[in-house]
Amino acid sequence: MGLPQRVLAQENPAPSIVAPLPGETPAAPTIEDALEKAVRKSNKNNIITAVYENDLIGSGTDEYYTSGVRLSYFDIGAEIPEFAHDLDDIIPTFSINDTSSIVYSMGQNIYTPQNVKTTAPDSNDRPYAGYLYGSVGMVSLTDNHADEIELSLGIVGPASLGEQTQKAIHTHITDSPIPKGWKHQLKNEPAVTLGWQRSWPSYYSVDAGYLAATFSPYAGITVGNVYDFVNSGLSFRISPREDLWQDTPMRVRPAMPGTGFFEIPENKWSWYLFGGLEGRAVARNIFLDGNTFTDSPGVDKNTFVGDATAGLAITYDQLRISYTMIYRTKEFEDQDDNTLFGAMSLGYRF
Repeated sequence: MGLPQRVLAQENPAPSIVAPLPGETPAAPTIEDALEKAVRKSNKNNIITAVYENDLIGSGTDEYYTSGVRLSYFDIGAEIPEFAHDLDDIIPTFSINDTSSIVYSMGQNIYTPQNVKTTAPDSNDRPYAGYLYGSVGMVSLTDNHADEIELSLGIVGPASLGEQTQKAIHTHITDSPIPKGWKHQLKNEPAVTLGWQRSWPSYYSVDAGYLAATFSPYAGITVGNVYDFVNSGLSFRISPREDLWQDTPMRVRPAMPGTGFFEIPENKWSWYLFGGLEGRAVARNIFLDGNTFTDSPGVDKNTFVGDATAGLAITYDQLRISYTMIYRTKEFEDQDDNTLFGAMSLGYRF
């Protein structure tokens, strides 16, 4: 969901919709118009979000996609660098305007086979892999659709510190079995990913007294040596009508979209139910296919992968906490079970 550039408080701010001529029908306000007015009420235009994903807070297991963490800084209505305007001229699907904002993130993902107690690699199971990255993204809201574009740079392999992170957590926090097969992980490889996504945040809405329900379709594409896929899906949200401007909590890629934006409730407390369905057609997944430029362990991936999610977010003043349950279909041919994992996020607006 795109967010408006900072607007200095004025006694009589100029209306965002031009008054119609006599006899003309007034133009319907767009989401961009409405959200700009909502954000103008607050001078707190930054959000820090910490995200933690793990199968231990989902299915209670420790396998496949075993952990993901992401820390993001969302600058609402940031000053857009000049080079981004050059990209705007090149990329026809993205438009920089008064709603454009910037998101900076860093994170780490860890992947393991189903059985972490054996040292011998299983050719029919996914390999060990770690992924350490930083990313910068832009979000813009234009009329009634939002565009997101994100560039991620990082490293896959031992330099990602996936082995050290998992062993430290298993030793000092969870008292879980120590994974024994990390010497067979993917090799070091620079990682580059570029993703674009368009959503229609209020494509269909229903008001039912105190509540409002909104359904939002979206579609996107991601390319690079980490992921190559196209995705499409539908998300929904149910919330108090006066607190409509809340976006899905931020997640670790390649998850369903979400900027983590939320309004500060006028009465301090608010809540938000959300969920959705997504399908991805995957041409490449380095964590299943193996390294791009050298031999490494790998498995035969499934081309089509689906996610179903459901969650709850609770906001108190400038703080929002959320929990999401994610059900993911099998990602490779010999995978025994579908994946169930949880995601928790904590956002602070200031």
